[in-house]
Amino acid sequence: MTSPSARLDSLPFTRKHLRLLTGSGIGWALDAMDVGLISFILAALVAEWQLTPAETSWIASVGFIGMAVGASVGGLLADRLGRRQVFALTLLVYGLATGASALVGGVAALLVLRFFVGLGLGSELPVASTYVAEFAPARIRGRLVVILEAFWAVGWTAAALIGYFVVPLENGWRWAFALGAIPAVYALVVRWALPESPRFLESRGRVSEADAIVRDFEASAGRAVTRSESPVAPPAGAGEAAPRGLAAVAALWSPALRMRTAAIWLVWFCVNFSYYGAFIWIPTILFNQGFDLVRSFGFTLIITLAQLPGYAVAAWLIEVWGRRATLATFLVGSAVAAVLFGSSTEPWQIIASGMALSFFNLGAWGALYAVTPELYPTTLRATGAGWAAAVGRIASIVAPLFVPWAMELGGAPLLFVVFSIFFAIAAVGVIPLADRRGQALDERLPVG
Repeated sequence: MTSPSARLDSLPFTRKHLRLLTGSGIGWALDAMDVGLISFILAALVAEWQLTPAETSWIASVGFIGMAVGASVGGLLADRLGRRQVFALTLLVYGLATGASALVGGVAALLVLRFFVGLGLGSELPVASTYVAEFAPARIRGRLVVILEAFWAVGWTAAALIGYFVVPLENGWRWAFALGAIPAVYALVVRWALPESPRFLESRGRVSEADAIVRDFEASAGRAVTRSESPVAPPAGAGEAAPRGLAAVAALWSPALRMRTAAIWLVWFCVNFSYYGAFIWIPTILFNQGFDLVRSFGFTLIITLAQLPGYAVAAWLIEVWGRRATLATFLVGSAVAAVLFGSSTEPWQIIASGMALSFFNLGAWGALYAVTPELYPTTLRATGAGWAAAVGRIASIVAPLFVPWAMELGGAPLLFVVFSIFFAIAAVGVIPLADRRGQALDERLPVG
């Protein structure tokens, strides 16, 4: 009898898939909105609170410290408790912490709350990409995960709009934080409206529950399966003890997995360093270069709009060229665009090179999120994705602290040359990664 996992891989794209992708994508967009808002709010607080560069850097970085902790812990919890449960919990945590940030009166309180915001954000992203990857049919899995990542552009654009229209108002940054509390409400929708991953349920020996969910998807595709035709016993290996805690992390470095783990950690570190170093600081960099707050926000909004076509092209290429070629191409494009942006002085140059950087960088992010869950078996998938993200968050902690030093030493040209180098290193790091285009996800630990 065919397992629920194999039946998922054979399905066409259905309304059930669309509902799940949209539901997960809205959570992803809200995550992006929160991350994006802080870049606009920082620029406003620099003016209102007379923040020093060090204080500004720490407000940006403390959220990433929380994200590093959240990504490592969230993946472990998702492999133990389930994808949906942890997804909903993370939305609740960072939504409440963001809303509470609207009430702060000083840097210390904001730092504490930004840590908790990061804790929730860091947990949510790798769990959501794992969740969607485990539902997606094999032949379009990469494309669906890139489309999920494209919701980041929706959320970042929402942040840019809030930054442009709301943040410049009196106490506008407080209203922006208040809007960031929406994920706490949406967590209830995720908890009750979206199903648990059948692959996770099957790996825990809960095959009848997995079968019921898959039958709903089959019915949506016009392939209704009667209960008597469904598997009545767990497949071999299902429900066996999976590594937990530090044992699960150690399993990522088993002989069969160590090469892909080392490579994906390198790529995540380099991409995070360049992305967050650049995009968190762009509004402030433009402001410091002499553009007023509204104009710098306007430039950032236009640059942000280039993210969507970047995702669209990556979503198409990832099932045509494959994972490695698509990811490497977008990383090389990011490296070139970073150098051009750093040397731009005229408004049209800033916008054109910024849009190119946005296009290639966010396309690379889409491909990276598609690749990462495919590298690991079901019992380690969220842990593997979470720890790769956690290593990346270390870079996102360092990058905002590095920016003021680099700007003082050599200005934007030096800063963006460094970002370009990190993008190039990431492109080289893609070479050892497995390309699982069109292949079923591994359900068990490989031997070796």
